[in-house]
Amino acid sequence: MTMISERSAPAGAELASGAAFAPTPTSAAFAPAPASAAFAPAPASTSRRRASTALGGVAREGRPRRDLRRAFLRALSVAACVALWQWASVSRADLGVVTFINVPAPTDVLAAARELFASPKLWQHLGNSVFRVLAGFAAAGATGVVLGLLIGRSRLAEDTLLPPLEILRPIPGVAWLPLAILMFPSAELSMIFITTMGALFPILIATIHGVGALDPRLIASSRSLGARPLRLFLEVVLPGALPSIVTGMSIGMGTSWFCLVTAEMIGGQYGIGYFTWESYNLQRYPDIVLGMLLIGLLGMLSSALVLRVGAWLTPWQQPQEKDR
Repeated sequence: MTMISERSAPAGAELASGAAFAPTPTSAAFAPAPASAAFAPAPASTSRRRASTALGGVAREGRPRRDLRRAFLRALSVAACVALWQWASVSRADLGVVTFINVPAPTDVLAAARELFASPKLWQHLGNSVFRVLAGFAAAGATGVVLGLLIGRSRLAEDTLLPPLEILRPIPGVAWLPLAILMFPSAELSMIFITTMGALFPILIATIHGVGALDPRLIASSRSLGARPLRLFLEVVLPGALPSIVTGMSIGMGTSWFCLVTAEMIGGQYGIGYFTWESYNLQRYPDIVLGMLLIGLLGMLSSALVLRVGAWLTPWQQPQEKDR
């Protein structure tokens, strides 16, 4: 019976009891890791992070060279236009519809520029024009942004304010000239008013479209989180519409310089627009072109400055890379 009971005892129990008290081999405790573990591939997220860091470093290294190449191409395009202009003026090209018989050459304009830069009147012309444009642009910016935000967020404001503004929007700056003389007591205020009207409507329309393009889910989420109307307006609506506002201000700055000649036709003795108009009356053709180029250069620089300030105010708005 004893032999039968010993034989009938399960073998798994004996193995289990032996395994429970069996010591761990010393060699297993200090066994080296498999060679494949040392060369195991990194996780996918780590690989992507390393790749993006490497690509970012390559992009930063290649950006100065790319910017230099683009600046060279832009300078080359301007030089090609000037060379074509010089050839058409010197050869007195007559294309039937367009003729360059009486158009001054770039060399003549350069001589007129030397004469103007040597004159003390240059800084008086520049100072008066810059003041009038900046004053009109500031008034247009404040008015256009406030009205655009109200019209973009309120149906009542849209129904009461937008129709008369849309009637006034197509009126060109030169058409405001007689009315500006009648409305304002001084010529200076009349000129600032015309530059204001030139910049107002691009800023207004861009602000309205920027507010209208906001994602409704963003506003609904802010309200569900307890945002009050003023805080919603200042922290959600205004930052969301800011990229469009900056674009409208850049266009408005250009249209302010566009209206400058019209504004300075009213009167005064100084200003780039006045200088251009006076040159036309005296038939000084190189000075006419010089005044036009100065207005274009100042308008380009001021618009670029507005865009640079706008990029600083909207760091979350990253421009997309363009194709070649």
